[in-house]
Amino acid sequence: MSSDNPSPTPSPAERRSNKQWWPNRLSLEILDQNARDAGPMDDDFDYAEAFQELDLEELKADIEEVITEPKDWWPADYDHYGPFMIRMAWHSAGTYRAYDGRGGAAGGRQRFAPISSWPDNANLDKARRLLWPVKQKYGRNLSWADLIILAGNVAVESMGFQTFGFAGGREDDFEPDKAVDWGPEKELETQERFTEAGEIQEGLGASVMGLIYVNPEGPDGQPDPMASAKNIRQTFSRMAMNDKQTAALIAGGHTFGKVHGANNPEEAHDPDPEAAPIQNMGLGWQDGETAAEEGVTTSGIEGPWTSSPTEWDMGYVDNVLEYEWEPEKGPGGAWQWTPKDGEEVASAPDAQNPDEEVTPMMLTTDIALKRDPEYREIMETFQENPMEFGMAFAKAWYKLTHRDMGPPERFLGPEVPEETMVWQDPLPEADYALIGEAETESLKSEILESDLTTAQLVRTAWASASTYRDSDKRGGANGARIRLEPQRSWEVNEPAELETVLETYERIQAEFNESRSDGTRVSLADLIVLGGNAAVEQAAADAGYDVEVPFEPGRTDATAEQTDAESFEALKPDVDGFRNYISDGLDKPAEEVLVDEADLLDLTPEEMTALVGGMRALGATYQDSDLGVLTDRPGTLTNDFFVNLLDMGTEWQQSGESRKIYEGYDRETSERKWRGTRADLVFGSHDELRAIAEVYASGDGEEKLVEDFVDAWHKVMTLDRFDLQ
Repeated sequence: MSSDNPSPTPSPAERRSNKQWWPNRLSLEILDQNARDAGPMDDDFDYAEAFQELDLEELKADIEEVITEPKDWWPADYDHYGPFMIRMAWHSAGTYRAYDGRGGAAGGRQRFAPISSWPDNANLDKARRLLWPVKQKYGRNLSWADLIILAGNVAVESMGFQTFGFAGGREDDFEPDKAVDWGPEKELETQERFTEAGEIQEGLGASVMGLIYVNPEGPDGQPDPMASAKNIRQTFSRMAMNDKQTAALIAGGHTFGKVHGANNPEEAHDPDPEAAPIQNMGLGWQDGETAAEEGVTTSGIEGPWTSSPTEWDMGYVDNVLEYEWEPEKGPGGAWQWTPKDGEEVASAPDAQNPDEEVTPMMLTTDIALKRDPEYREIMETFQENPMEFGMAFAKAWYKLTHRDMGPPERFLGPEVPEETMVWQDPLPEADYALIGEAETESLKSEILESDLTTAQLVRTAWASASTYRDSDKRGGANGARIRLEPQRSWEVNEPAELETVLETYERIQAEFNESRSDGTRVSLADLIVLGGNAAVEQAAADAGYDVEVPFEPGRTDATAEQTDAESFEALKPDVDGFRNYISDGLDKPAEEVLVDEADLLDLTPEEMTALVGGMRALGATYQDSDLGVLTDRPGTLTNDFFVNLLDMGTEWQQSGESRKIYEGYDRETSERKWRGTRADLVFGSHDELRAIAEVYASGDGEEKLVEDFVDAWHKVMTLDRFDLQ
């Protein structure tokens, strides 16, 4: 048929995606990100080398020049952009969540939606534009991610504070991190993330969509300091901060600058950057001319905290503790706190007119530090010991801005502190000779001759290495922390079996090290990986393939004192699709969690598929379960998992014993042949994953599976070997 009035072709924004047509469809988008490098950098570009070419002193001088020389197109409070830069750096790093290691300053993702257009980040687009001449000058040698954090450090130093240090090494992303779940809300500045007990949903950091931490007016926009203190404690703990670090960050950060509420933010002249018209060139909210005439509006709260907003002093701590404050609606229509009648707090100069004076204010979150008993005790200690306050802020700021960088081996530049903190997961130096090829082969033979099974060796190596998170570079096999708490007691690691495996490894280690007179030693961390490699090689040989899994010695064994047990608890998996482990409380489809786990391991869809199929063939499932072990010869590295999963002679049905289990029945005999989970069946039901599975299930696919499995296995075993990168 034809029409004289055909429908117009829809724009790309109007075309419906597969996800819109089928909202429950499993997305592999986050793994596709791992399969490609977005951005214009060459394949051989090494940012670490490029950063080391910088003259850091010259760079810092250039940043300070920007900070201290106001521009006509955007006003500088007190003729100083320092507090502005602190807020930018804080809000870049403050998105970090300990739960999955995502967020944080790495990648410079504040440049992309949704973070760039969060209400809490209003006008930070201007802070980055102020720094553009610096970024332009240094080009590829300086990432936005490093520049944003360094600008915060320079700002603090320019106002009289000595920072604890700075490390470069954050590479830029060129697209947002699509793996991050920022929350269930469909509107910014709303909160639909609390359980009935008043706890923020697991996995989320902030208490409100579009904010970094909590509502500064108080929960639900009400000036309730005690309720605010509860939210503060929750959100900061979700970002790996204890009470002292939290109080130090708030008190130190609010020593500088002011908040902006000259007008109601709902009456801002321009929308956020993502919604702004094209002629705004990526800038959102009100323009510079309006801001200069009417005052900048950001939060809707107006005023400084201290009488000297561009100097490091004890003004904030003293003001909070020594004066009484009461709530009132400020000029921007938001709740803030003003001194009670009779309380004469030292005035501050107006941010734009130094001839005028204004009275300091407080946020509900500030008063929370005074009303909450634990926070107040910390604040009083700070007031009595200014040096302790300064050191606490310096270390907390350093942790905030470097928490997502991983171990200190990745830190670059002349200002990296000599001290290593426990949150950096320190490792001892290897003060001995490493094993060579001959010792490696001898140890593999001894491991294979022990009573440990292929499944035990593979499971233990996987359990040790797969704790790695590429999001914040934590976890991994190096350190052998699987033998320490809390990992040693995790249900997924089968503590009783793990004890047996570790005892065998400890015996082999002791006998080897005691027998060597040449100073050669082997660590448990290396032995655990070596045992997994040996099992994979033997399983491949049993299938008729001669393979060698690469092995690089050099891992060391961490001590309990070098391990922050509380923060490592965040690495515990509720689901491990690779071992087909699912905890009882799982409320998400297992395949979604499998993809999320694969993303944290920096795997591609092909690598995830090969690893799952190979580990099922090896029988490396939780508690030796038959779930997903679709083979009559477990322990042999075959392609049986894919062959039998895609076999049309099998009909799959949901099990009557559990909605999480599925059973495969022979279509002719109706006999049950196999059992599996959603983490198995997804490789036959999902179109993209099935396309990969069909390659491995084909007549010529087994050898390719073995090769791909070995490559992916080695990748996981060495993800945390930053000394090799």
